[in-house]
Amino acid sequence: MASNSGIVPEDGESSKNATLERCLNVFRDASNDSEQLAALLLVTKAVKAGEINSKTRRRIFDAVGFTFPNRLLTSKDAPEGCPQHTFQALGLTLLACFCTDPDLARHPQILNKVPIFNDVISSPELAEASCHAMIDDTYQCLRAILATPKGPRELVNRGTLQALCAAYVNHCYGFEQALQLLVGLLTAVEAKCWQRATLDLLGVLNVLSAEFQKAEDMTKFKLCEILPRFVPHLLPPGSECLPPLYRGLSSILTSKLSPAQRDPALKLAACLSQACGSKWVPAGSAGSKFFALLANLACVEVRLTLEELDLAELSKKQEVMAACYVVMELAIMECTREKGSLLHDAQKVQLVGILGEAFRAVIHYLRQAGRKKPEDPFVFASVRILAAWLAEETSSLKQEICDLLPFLIQYARMQFEEERKSRSSSQRETEQAGQGSTPEPIWRGDALRFLLPGLSHLTAEDQPREILISEGAPILLCQYFLHRWEKFVLNTETVSASKSVESSLQTSCEIFLNFVVTAPDLISREECFAALMDTLLKSLPSLLPQREHLTLTANVTTLGLMMAKRLFAYPGLQGTPEAEGFFVAAIRFLADAYVPQPGPDGEIMVLSVNPAYKAAWPAIRELWFLSMQAFASCVPLFLWLPQDVLRSGWLQELLASLGRVTPKSVDMEVARAYQGILVELARASQPCLEMIQQHQGLELASLHGMAALEQCLSEQ
Repeated sequence: MASNSGIVPEDGESSKNATLERCLNVFRDASNDSEQLAALLLVTKAVKAGEINSKTRRRIFDAVGFTFPNRLLTSKDAPEGCPQHTFQALGLTLLACFCTDPDLARHPQILNKVPIFNDVISSPELAEASCHAMIDDTYQCLRAILATPKGPRELVNRGTLQALCAAYVNHCYGFEQALQLLVGLLTAVEAKCWQRATLDLLGVLNVLSAEFQKAEDMTKFKLCEILPRFVPHLLPPGSECLPPLYRGLSSILTSKLSPAQRDPALKLAACLSQACGSKWVPAGSAGSKFFALLANLACVEVRLTLEELDLAELSKKQEVMAACYVVMELAIMECTREKGSLLHDAQKVQLVGILGEAFRAVIHYLRQAGRKKPEDPFVFASVRILAAWLAEETSSLKQEICDLLPFLIQYARMQFEEERKSRSSSQRETEQAGQGSTPEPIWRGDALRFLLPGLSHLTAEDQPREILISEGAPILLCQYFLHRWEKFVLNTETVSASKSVESSLQTSCEIFLNFVVTAPDLISREECFAALMDTLLKSLPSLLPQREHLTLTANVTTLGLMMAKRLFAYPGLQGTPEAEGFFVAAIRFLADAYVPQPGPDGEIMVLSVNPAYKAAWPAIRELWFLSMQAFASCVPLFLWLPQDVLRSGWLQELLASLGRVTPKSVDMEVARAYQGILVELARASQPCLEMIQQHQGLELASLHGMAALEQCLSEQ
C-alpha cells in the first residue's frame, strides 16, 4: 500500500509513525466507509497522543481532506455500542488537527463549520463527560481561527461571540476556554464585538463581577486584569455589575498589596470611571472614604513615578500611570462639583492639596522630558491631565505653571502645524488623483482643545498673559479658531465631536475677549486679528438663526463688537456688506433678548427674557450686557450704524416695549444697558433723536430712572 500512497515517512519518524503511515494508506485505499472509519479511528488516536509534527499533520490532511470529516459532522447515527456523538467527535478531532496549520485554519471549509463549533460549545446536551474531548477539540479549532488575520471578524460575523458568552454565563464545560477566547475577540475587534452582542457581553460582565466580589484568592487579581475588557465605553448608573465591582475593588485597595496586585485594581477603577464617572462608587460615608483613598493612591503613584523620572521604568508603567490620570481627572471633577459630590468639604480641601503635589510632579516630568520626546503619547496624556487641572485651578503652583507655559504653547503649536501639513498633503493627493473627497487624516493629538479652558483663566492674569503673548499664543489661537470654525461650518463630524468643536470656539472667544480688554493694543498690532474679524463679520448672519447655537452666537456677537471698537479704522469695517450684515445680525441678537409679556395676573405687561433665550440665558446673560455696552461704544465710531438701527426697527420696538411694561419689571441693570444705547443714538443721529422724542423718550427716561438719557434729551 505504501507504494500506492505516495507518502514517504521523514527520516527519524519511520518507527515512531509507522502505524500512522499504515493507517493513512489504508484510508486512501479503503473500498468502503467502514474501512475508512477504522483507519481514521487509529489516525485520531495518534493525533490525540501528540505523536505527530506539523508536516505529518499536513500529510494527514492531504490523505483525508475535508469531505469525510464533513460527512462525520453531519451524521446523525452512531455505531452500535458507541456514544451518540462518536462521528461528530471524530470529525472535530480531525478538524482540530488540520487547524494547527494556519493556512487550513482560514480555509473556507473550516470557516463554514463555525456554526457547528458554536453549537458544540454552548449546547447543554453535551454536558456529559464523554463529550468533553469533543468540546476541547472545538475550542482548539476556534483558537486557531482567532489566530488568523481575518479570524476575529469571521468569528464575530458567524455568531461565535454569542455562543462563547452563553458558554461562560451557563458555565458549560470549557467555560474557562470560552473566557480566553472572549478576551481575544475583545482585544482584536472590540468595537465590532460591542456592536454585535452588547447584551451578551454585559451578561458575562455581570457574572464576572459577582465572581470578582466573592473570590478570596489569587482568582480575584486575575479577574481584576480581565474585567476591563468587558466594561463598555458607557455604563448606565444602575447597572447590575457596579455594586459587586465596587465591593471587590474596595476589598483590594483597602488591603496591603504589592504593586503587581494594586496596579490592575487601579486600571479597573479607571476603566469604570471612564464608563460611568463616579456613579460606580456609592454615595455615603463608605463610598466617600473609598473614593478619597482611590484618588490618594493615584496621586501617590504619580508622584513616586514622575519625581524619580527613570524614563526606562516609566515606559513600563505608562498603562497604570494613564489609569492614575483618569482617577485624578475624576477627583478634580468631584472637588469642583457643588451638588452631589462624593466628597464633603474637608475631604475636598485635603484632596486638592494632594492633587497639587501630584501635578507638581507632572510639571516636573514635562519640563524634563517633554521637549526630548514630544511624540510620546504619555507626554500628550500628561499635558491633557494638566489641562484638566488648569481648567479649574490656576492659583496654586502659579510660578511652576508660568515656567511651563512656553513649553505648552510650543507643544500645542507643533501638534497643530503637523495636523495642518497632514491635511494639506491629503488634499493635494486627492486633487492629483482626481477624486472627489477623502476622509481627513486622524488628528493624533489636539492639545489646544484641552488647554483652552486653562488659557481662558491664565489670560485674565498679568504674568501668564505676558508670557503667552511673548510666546506667540495669540497668533496660534487665531489660527486654531479659524481651523475649528471651518470644521464647525462644514458640520461633517459626529454629534459629540461637533459639540466639542463648538465648545472650543466658545472658549476661544472668551480668551480673545480677555486680550481685547486687558491688551487692546495687541488687537490692532497683530495681523491675525484682522483675519479673525473678517471671519466674525461673515459668520454671524448665518449663525444667528440657528437657535441651538445661541451661546456661540452670543460669544461671536460680543467678541465682534468688542474688536470692532478697537479696529474701527480697519477697511473691512468701513461700511462693507460684511460689516453691515454683522451689525444687523448683532442688532437682532440684542433686540430679541427681552420682550414684553403678560405678568402673573395676566393684565400688567412685564419685561422678561425671551422664552427662546431662557435655556441659554445663564450662560449668555453677561455676554448680552457686555454686547450692549460694546454696541453703544460703536455707535459714534460708525456713522452708518444709527441708520441700520432705524431700518431694523429695533429703536421703535425698544421704545414701544418700555412704554408698555410696568417700570418695576425692568431690572436696573437692563435699564442702564438700554439707556447706554439710547443716549449714544440720540447724540449721533438726528433721525434717531427725533424717533426717541416722538415716542415720549423724556417721559420714558423719567419713568424708568434713566437719568443720563433724561439729561441728554433735555439738552436737545
